[in-house]
Amino acid sequence: MQKTEKGSLWAVLIFILVAVALIIGMLRGIPKYRIYAQTLKGEAALREAERTKKILIEEGKAELENAKLKAEAEIEKAKGVAEANRIIGDSLEGNDEYLRYLYIDKLDNTQSQVIYIPTEAGLPILEANRN
Repeated sequence: MQKTEKGSLWAVLIFILVAVALIIGMLRGIPKYRIYAQTLKGEAALREAERTKKILIEEGKAELENAKLKAEAEIEKAKGVAEANRIIGDSLEGNDEYLRYLYIDKLDNTQSQVIYIPTEAGLPILEANRN
């Protein structure tokens, strides 16, 4: 054999050995890579779940704060209505003539309506033969 043939033979053998080593390395490395990739996917899913949980918690806190503020507003509104009722009640106390005037005025301003006025027995006068 000549020197060039021996060099070519060695080059082919080295190429084959490198190719076999690469194939063996890939066969051993692919399952490990799959495990590594699944681990990364799991960590990403865990982080996403944690972010979602934090978002839900913050939304819940915002809803709670909103409900508390609405409740406080309703309480203040009720206090205002109670105060207005107290003022009106105090102003009408002992003013029977004014209340009678409002009643008569309301009767005068209502048109095409039937108004039943109670009698002494507390029963209204019925219009059985009206039409």
